[in-house]
Amino acid sequence: MKKEDVLRKCIVTGKVQEKDKMLRFTVTPDLTIVPDFKRKLSGRGVYVTNAKSVLKTAIEKNLFAKALKNKAKVNAELETLVENLLRKKALDAVSLARKAGVLLTGMDKVSEALKHQKVAFVLEASDAGADGEKKIASAARDVEVFRLFDIEELDAALNKVNTVYAAFLKSEMAKMVCNEFNKLADFLNS
Repeated sequence: MKKEDVLRKCIVTGKVQEKDKMLRFTVTPDLTIVPDFKRKLSGRGVYVTNAKSVLKTAIEKNLFAKALKNKAKVNAELETLVENLLRKKALDAVSLARKAGVLLTGMDKVSEALKHQKVAFVLEASDAGADGEKKIASAARDVEVFRLFDIEELDAALNKVNTVYAAFLKSEMAKMVCNEFNKLADFLNS
């Protein structure tokens, strides 16, 4: 595969990036813009830098229609839809990690795995208590800690109750989950 096959230009910033790091959209036959993150939909795709602020600019300035040279319409909820899709992909990855056996939950198990340097990264509920945050921050000195979901979202994804801490053991699966987390974090923190 040629390098230009994996690079795309953002319709907002003009920056050329790897397409895996961007958000892909396509237009339906009724000229509505829809996300196509799996790159399975037919039609010409347009790419936007994975950042909420950049997507907002694309929507406000009608850049989808300009890039596609047609009267493409953007649903008023596109920004929310994109965020929800990225959240769902990340939570689905958490569920897969649990099924693959590379996920530990609970403060004690997470702390123990951190102590033995088996952890790729930690997921901490965004509504975790301050005392637990300090303990995990101390134990996870050299390990990234994500705070993307609240307890309710984690409980639903893992079919558990009161999930506050999760450790992802070093593995290929953890790399995939981390990639999904970074996509969501990049979108939210723009």
